[in-house]
Amino acid sequence: MSTAVTSVSDRIMKRARVGGRGSVFTPSDFLDVAGRAAVDQALSRLAKGGKLRRLARGLYDFPKVHPKLGPLSPAPDVVAQALARETGSQVQIAGARAANALGLSTQVPAKSTYLTDGPSRRVVLGKRVVDLRHASPKHLIAPGSPAGTVVQALRHVGAVRAADVARIAARQLSANDKKTLASTAVQAPAWMRPTLVSIATAKAGEIDG
Repeated sequence: MSTAVTSVSDRIMKRARVGGRGSVFTPSDFLDVAGRAAVDQALSRLAKGGKLRRLARGLYDFPKVHPKLGPLSPAPDVVAQALARETGSQVQIAGARAANALGLSTQVPAKSTYLTDGPSRRVVLGKRVVDLRHASPKHLIAPGSPAGTVVQALRHVGAVRAADVARIAARQLSANDKKTLASTAVQAPAWMRPTLVSIATAKAGEIDG
């Protein structure tokens, strides 16, 4: 390996170690280290050498390793965030993943869906799928925030479980998150707004089962 490539590889690994086991990245995360061609070459060599893992085209991780199970799959949220950084876009948990994150469901969905203002992309990680779907601005309310997760969880479960969403979200959201929800509720579909406003204005213990 040439000295130049070794230097790039060393700098990439140093940053991966700072990020810690379980971190996920794309070549664009290292373009301050070297040009794209040199970064691509270094990442390829590191993956072949077993120091990093290639998850998909242009997507790598520094995997957590279980003593018996070996390298573990990265967290879907971390994968989605890495893909968003690459395109300078925002992502928001959606669908069953949002309901799970809020605590409405204990079942972890095999497919983790995210809405994004960037390009759509699907990454298959063993039995799990990370699915980024391009969405219009009207569907991306407070993206990347707990308030945005509440909106998407409510969208997923529907009006029939609105009271459940209100009860859980009123307890979980911080005062700042409730302010964000209050200021963005007007962007949500009309049927959601009363529930979102009730969450945003609820004091501790006001909404119960």
